Amino acid sequence: MNGTRIILASQSPRRKQLLEWAEIPFEIMVQSTDESFPPGMPVPEVPVHIAREKGIAVRKKYETLHHDTNIIIAADTIVVLGNTIIGKPKDRADALDILARLSGNKHQVITGVVLLKGEQEIAFADTTDVWFHPLTAEQIAFYVDKYQPYDKAGAYAIQEWIGVVGIKSIQGDFYNVMGLPVSRVVSELGRLI
Repeated sequence: MNGTRIILASQSPRRKQLLEWAEIPFEIMVQSTDESFPPGMPVPEVPVHIAREKGIAVRKKYETLHHDTNIIIAADTIVVLGNTIIGKPKDRADALDILARLSGNKHQVITGVVLLKGEQEIAFADTTDVWFHPLTAEQIAFYVDKYQPYDKAGAYAIQEWIGVVGIKSIQGDFYNVMGLPVSRVVSELGRLI
């Protein structure tokens, strides 16, 4: 890609897998960041704000890199039920409660993406609507105990068992629910390379 290094500012195995599927050469560099956001920030702006903080933190940590030729990809995914942002579950009880609330309902998965190259920034959010079938308490407990979804916003991964048996339909990008709207990322990368 014309000597451009692409850096994924994420440890997410799902984002790594999606970029590999898109056959984009990249390396992973991460820096821990505060994932809080200003009170009153409109919900769709939250994941973009957090993604931007992740990208900037990586850029600062690796200041010796050539930022004018490198592209940093940072992303954050949130799950929204009604107007409530549902983060990663704190423990088993929280995971059970989150999935019970999603059961039989529609929610939104919003992934914010920020691409940084030198002083250039491309930022966007992609939204997918997801409808769950009603889930039994037994199904929810089976999923949580077997798959341990504690590192996932909304306490689930669409590509796992619960997605296969529990999701009624989606409207929007399937891969966005996995954690990265990869086709749009590829398109936006084309503007920076």
